[in-house]
Amino acid sequence: MTLNTHRSVCFVGLENLPVLSRQYNHHGIGGEQVQHTLLARALAKRGFNVSMIVADYGQAEGEVHDGVKVFKAHGLTEGIPVIRFVHPRLTKLWAALKRADADIYYVSCAGPQLGIVALFAKLYGKRVVFRIASDADCEPKKLLIRLWRDKKIYEYGLRHAHVVLAQSVQQLRALLMNYAQPSRLASMLVDPPERDVPFNQRDMDVLWVNNLRPLKRPQMVLELARQLPHLQFHLVGGPQAGHEAMYEDFIAKAKTVANLTFHGQVPYHDVNDYYARARVFINTSEIEGFPNSYLQAWRRGTPTVAFFDPDRVIANFGLGDSVSSLEEMAAAVDRLALSPDAWTDVSTHCQSFMDERYADPVVLAPYLEALRA
Repeated sequence: MTLNTHRSVCFVGLENLPVLSRQYNHHGIGGEQVQHTLLARALAKRGFNVSMIVADYGQAEGEVHDGVKVFKAHGLTEGIPVIRFVHPRLTKLWAALKRADADIYYVSCAGPQLGIVALFAKLYGKRVVFRIASDADCEPKKLLIRLWRDKKIYEYGLRHAHVVLAQSVQQLRALLMNYAQPSRLASMLVDPPERDVPFNQRDMDVLWVNNLRPLKRPQMVLELARQLPHLQFHLVGGPQAGHEAMYEDFIAKAKTVANLTFHGQVPYHDVNDYYARARVFINTSEIEGFPNSYLQAWRRGTPTVAFFDPDRVIANFGLGDSVSSLEEMAAAVDRLALSPDAWTDVSTHCQSFMDERYADPVVLAPYLEALRA
């Protein structure tokens, strides 16, 4: 594949630095920050001039991590409510966009940031690639955007993005139906495993990893653990802004469940080892995009039991169990966590699926095509 070394790409992701640099990994992250960072590193290795705009964590301007030059915008909590939308958020982001001076700006997640970048690109002759991060990004009534103003700015950005990438066929259809917006499929990158752990050496029966907020439904893990007292549950997750009270309440309730260990927030650079140690990974979310956690689990041969099954890949490729009730989840988890034969069969499917569909050249192809478009 011919390199496009004359093109520069800037990733706009204010919370990306904790993934890009271990120095800041005590800050919370989400799946899209992981995807930005993995893609940025992969492009830098392939000869692209790559930069990234992140929040001000106290880092020096222009730091370079793994070939990615970092520009900083505003602090995540900087400014006075109401007026901070204009200053420092818009003013400092705009200034960082100018300093980066890239040919292409890459944005993901529904929000006003996309509209701001799209307007900048229009005024300065740049291009925008937008990637859908959640099914909610494609549904006007489900957008995780609170203010009407911000929804309209997002819709402006969606209309003016030069290329829109989606994670699943479901998202392709929803974008077309709800926004008349064509898009292209693009899969996700995943870090390779550092070790291969067989069934009898895995010391975590059941693992749950997510930020603690209502749509992730962590309280279901407590109920599941109570139903399966013979299994050891491990839960990883940090507080989400605006849901601190829920986080504190959950910690208190988790302490009453004897077979559940709550690890709190675990840095991205360390969490992959948890997937390798687990026999079963579970997801209780009601809505997602395509969870990074699924890929991290499957890459390590860890079956997944979940309510959310994007494009029915779990069911169709034998990667675990796609369930519709807590009772079904309990039965599937019990079977996979206790039967070496059942677990080994599914684990093999997981690894084969990842080898075939998520090798770097396969995943990168649509991104390279979008950047050249």
